[in-house]
Amino acid sequence: MEFRSKEEFESKIKRVVVTEDEIRAKIAEAGRYIDSIYDGRPILLVSILKGSFVFLADLARAVSVPCEVGFMAAKSYYESTQSSGIVHITMDLDRDISGCHVVIVEDIIDTGRTLADVVKLLKSRNPLSLRVVTLLDKPSRRIVPFEADMPLFTIPDLFVIGYGLDYGEYFRNLPYIAEYGE
Repeated sequence: MEFRSKEEFESKIKRVVVTEDEIRAKIAEAGRYIDSIYDGRPILLVSILKGSFVFLADLARAVSVPCEVGFMAAKSYYESTQSSGIVHITMDLDRDISGCHVVIVEDIIDTGRTLADVVKLLKSRNPLSLRVVTLLDKPSRRIVPFEADMPLFTIPDLFVIGYGLDYGEYFRNLPYIAEYGE
């Protein structure tokens, strides 16, 4: 996918689903939630790239407990609006997590496959605790039973872009969540 103009790019934004202000308020709430759980104990925030990098940056600034960040990459969409159904861990953490309180920071839970695989892998590494915070939850699409510890927004079955989420690597820079329109 390539765009010839800003107008062509913007024509694919069907409607705003979650505003920038709504995102900001929920992230502040998530920061307070994490602070209350860990009560000063250090945490490791693990971002599932690429979609959650914007969310991770804002969430890391919203917590007051000492935190480190780590990155993993898992892919199940390949220039399509439908999941391929196969989850590939394309980049793994570069450290031992056995002494860490781990919080997985995810952009969206759709079928549940990606998070189920990532959680299983990380639990096998014996972290002190493991929780999942997701920006968006789409329970109507769940194929694998999975529930985040803290979903910020529950959305209907729409293909969404913005705030880190993409279509063909574009739209990650939008400050809000929007429905993608052909």
